[in-house]
Formats: sequence, structure tokens, C-alpha cells
Amino acid sequence: MTTRRRVLTGLGGLALAGGAYATGAYRSTMAATHARLARRSSVIDTQAGALEYAVAGDGPPAMMIHGTGGGFDQGLLFAHALRESGFRVVAPSRFGYLRSAFPEDASPAHQADVLVTLLDHLGIARLPVIGGSAGALSAAEFALRHPDRCSHLVLLVPAANLTGRDPVEFTPAQRLAVNLVLGSDLAFWGLSTLAPGQMIRTLLATDPALLSRVTPDERRRAELILAGLLPISRKADGLRTDGFWAGAPSPTAYEKIRVPTLILSCEDDLFATADTARRLAVRIPEATLVIWPEGGHIWLGHDTDVAREITTFVSQG
Repeated sequence: MTTRRRVLTGLGGLALAGGAYATGAYRSTMAATHARLARRSSVIDTQAGALEYAVAGDGPPAMMIHGTGGGFDQGLLFAHALRESGFRVVAPSRFGYLRSAFPEDASPAHQADVLVTLLDHLGIARLPVIGGSAGALSAAEFALRHPDRCSHLVLLVPAANLTGRDPVEFTPAQRLAVNLVLGSDLAFWGLSTLAPGQMIRTLLATDPALLSRVTPDERRRAELILAGLLPISRKADGLRTDGFWAGAPSPTAYEKIRVPTLILSCEDDLFATADTARRLAVRIPEATLVIWPEGGHIWLGHDTDVAREITTFVSQG
């Protein structure tokens, strides 16, 4: 009886120690998350409420519109290689993300109109506009509605329903994981800590096996993109809105876009953006299409390729 009590006491102590460690690790992660975001962005007032943005780099301006689960910080990360190539990157937080407002009309078209206010505030007359994943919806609307402010359009792993059927089909297990993490920083942290590979597959739509075939810098970029989804609780409205607009049949008149357009994707993107990219290339007049065989939804192994393609495309006028 005494031995059993000792064993149970020891197990209880281990459980408490494990719980204390997890609690401390979670708090440490959230503290680092808040520090990462603090004082890196600015906010302006617009007709739709607050709009958060950041500007980084030197050179000609280019706007990077982030994808689902992002914010201005994801935009800066997506455009890191582009900034290294000599661009000044403008990275807004879309409706419902971080410090940006969530107006009643949170459509990509309305977001595009509000981004004009940002350019006016920054004194930028015209610039290339790049939209990643669900951010491609707002980028396309910007080019369509404000061609005088958009010199070039780049659709990077573009999310859009062009067939009347949502291209993203989650399994029951994936749907459960998404529902668990939506709005819960603790749940997201727990799943990312316990099953990072599954989270990369489910939320970043990228085969985690690719991590072993890319450079350490690219592995680190994947880790930063996943970690950058925190704080997920401050992005719930944006996530739900992206799910609606990316899943519903797209109302955008892509065939009327008249600015030079570059479309980039990877064949093995688990969100099926390669098929979407091909369909967009047919709809958008004289669009240029580049699809790599592998790289997933976060174009693993191709970050410098993306920057090179964009730089070359923009320099061609």
C-alpha cells in the first residue's frame, strides 16, 4: 500500500510538473508573440474604421496583402525576400485581423477600396500589389477597381472559388482541428507544440515531408509562418470572413483586369491553388503563369524564386 501510494504521489508530481511546464511555456510563447507585434505597426482611421499597416525596407514601394490567419507581420514575412531585393514593402492587416477594424461589409472589394486610403496616407501614387492566398481576393479587386493605383498585380498561391465548388475540402479530423484552434490561442499553441507537422499540413496546406528537402532558412520560414498565426484570438473575424469569401463562388470580374498580372503557385499546394492559378491565367488577359512542381501553399524552397519572378516581372514595365 505504501509503495502504491508513493507511485501515485510520484505520478501526481510529474503531472503537476508537466502542467506547470506547459503553462510556463505557453505564457512564454504568448509574451514573445506580443513582443513580436508591439511597436512594429501603425494605425490610421478610414471610412471603414481602423486600418493597421507596417512599412519596411528601402526602394520602390510594393504592397503585400497577407493570407488567412495573418496580419501585417505575415505580409512582411511573405515579402522578406522581396524587401531584400530592394523594395519598400507596405503590409496592411486586412479586416478582422489584429488592430484593423471589422466593418459590416468586410468583402474583398471593400477592403480594396480602403487600401486606397492607405496609399493616400503614405503619399504613394501607384505600386505593384501582391496578394498571398486569401489576400489575392483583395489584390485582384484592387487591380480591377483602382487600375490607376496598381502598376502590376501578383497573385501568389491565390485562393478563389472559380468552379462553384470550394477548392479546400477538409477531412473530419482537419475540420475538428480548425474548429479547435479558431479563436483559442491555447488550443492553437497546444496543437502546434504537439503536432507541428499536422498543423503545417492542415493550416498551411503543405506536406511537412518537404521540410527535410529544403534549406535550414526555408525550414525556419515555415516555422515562423506557423508561429505567426498567433495570436489566433485576435484574428477570428478575419478567419471566418476569409473562409466565406474564399469558399463562395468568386464575384470578381477577373476578365476585366487590365493591369499586367503574374500568377504564382505550386503543383502540390493542398489548397489546390495550382488549378485556381491556371483558371485565373485563362480569365485574366495576358496573365503570366508560373507553377513549381512542389512547395505547398507556402512555396517551400521557392522564396527567392518568388522574389526573383516578381522583381523581373515588375522591371519589365
